[in-house]
Amino acid sequence: MVDMQTVNAWRNAPRLNAFAPFFERTASGLGAMPDRDIPVPDMRLLEYDLQCMTFWDTHRRLWGHFDKHYFASIPYRLEEECRLGAAILAHCLHVWGHSGRTATFYSLGAGAGTLARALARLGDGRLETLCCSPTDGNRACFFAKQASEHAHFFHGPFFELDAQRYASDQGLHVFRDGFDILLEDTTFQMYGPDRATQLGFIAPRIRKDGLLIQVQKIAHPDSETYLLREHQKDAQFKTRYFSEAEIVAKQRDVLDTMRQLQVDLKSTIAALALFFRHSIVTWNSGNFYTILSSNSTTALNAFTGSMLKPAIPAEYCYEQLPLRFAQETPTGERWEWRPSRPALR
Repeated sequence: MVDMQTVNAWRNAPRLNAFAPFFERTASGLGAMPDRDIPVPDMRLLEYDLQCMTFWDTHRRLWGHFDKHYFASIPYRLEEECRLGAAILAHCLHVWGHSGRTATFYSLGAGAGTLARALARLGDGRLETLCCSPTDGNRACFFAKQASEHAHFFHGPFFELDAQRYASDQGLHVFRDGFDILLEDTTFQMYGPDRATQLGFIAPRIRKDGLLIQVQKIAHPDSETYLLREHQKDAQFKTRYFSEAEIVAKQRDVLDTMRQLQVDLKSTIAALALFFRHSIVTWNSGNFYTILSSNSTTALNAFTGSMLKPAIPAEYCYEQLPLRFAQETPTGERWEWRPSRPALR
């Protein structure tokens, strides 16, 4: 249970105040849009994998305005979305097939929930998905391309989705027993640096054999290293899509403040260890990381073993992946990235 003082701090955080106009303009397509090109995944990096290509074909048809901005802002995040999306779908179908119940997925953040809508469309009733956003423009984009009756939207910040809301809202009853996978997508960093309290709010919603996936921008103990990675992102990647003026404007309006709310990898893993016995870093792009956590080694190993190797050029990846953190040493458990299953060409 989170106390009202914490909830009030979240209500007064930048995401719902200083950042709100930026996100509303972007989600409505009125600003911060790429002015040079629209990102598409480099299928060479995904080794023309059929599962990733199938996911992308559905995903691209459901884009809202915010997707254009988001995937043009983080180097090779779109390839990571395809890699994650294919693995999430496979995992949820495995849950459905082996448990005899509908699998559940929650995307906390992530704009108009394009990933959640694509999964619901591909799952075709075998999984129910939920996403949330306090931004009106994201809500409009969600319902303009809902894609499936099994995709659900909550119009509000993540902390309003408490146990009482799941119990009282008829549209959320399917999620009362928790989620097989919960994805937190670059959201906590806009509400504050207290990862332990933020995780304490969402961790009870994850099933005992479920998974938490986080895509986070991570601080670095060495400020110069952090800034060099930011320069690489801005100068070598974002300039493919945005003008210099747009890049500088976002730095001024959002990123400078957001940096103060980021935490380093050591602090991130320490907070995760309060709730999960195992965490694995499965992707790194400059200052961005994908981290998987679970209390079930079986579920975690099965999920990571269903992922392709990271689809990113070596010069953007600064970690030796996978990078595993565990409270106890696993015995006799080994896995490798799954091989690509390319389409016939």
